[in-house]
Amino acid sequence: MSELEVLTERELLDKVALGDEHAFSVLFRNYSQQLGNHIYRITESMELAEEIVSDVFMKIWMNRETLDTVLSFKAFLYVSSKNHALNCLRKVAKERAFQVSIDESSVVFEVADINEPNNYYALIDEAINHLPPQQQKAYLLSRHDRLKYDEIARKMGLSRETVKKYIQASTLSITNFIQANIDVIMMVLLTSLFF
Repeated sequence: MSELEVLTERELLDKVALGDEHAFSVLFRNYSQQLGNHIYRITESMELAEEIVSDVFMKIWMNRETLDTVLSFKAFLYVSSKNHALNCLRKVAKERAFQVSIDESSVVFEVADINEPNNYYALIDEAINHLPPQQQKAYLLSRHDRLKYDEIARKMGLSRETVKKYIQASTLSITNFIQANIDVIMMVLLTSLFF
């Protein structure tokens, strides 16, 4: 057992505030597992819980100079992680709502394609062809192959967050391309779906 592992929480926090990385790793070891379990009960996602624990401890390290004002580290840690978890859940909910609006827009294209001799799918294909190669590949794996972000990340050798950003950026690019190239009626329909 090292000298740092027998220090009080206050002494550890003071050492971390001064930039002691070993003291920080002791704090991390002492709290990360129980914090992960706490966050898992909120998010019901082990992956998200691990990400939140990492983010919270990263923020603590980045703002370590303020640790001298913390009276109860455990309470501080739990409140910070709970707030971060709720923010992440809100973000996930927004992404799902955005995905639903994208799925609804494809219904508009199907209806328009039946009523209009011009093939709107050709316009979508053209928009996809204008995407940068990595975004295009991520988008096609998501929309055509119906792979999840994690599966795409493994297949492309990228992080899940990068895949998510690629798909969001490609969706926005495709929408902008279509809005710039489509007739007024379709533009009004798309605008009502996205805004």
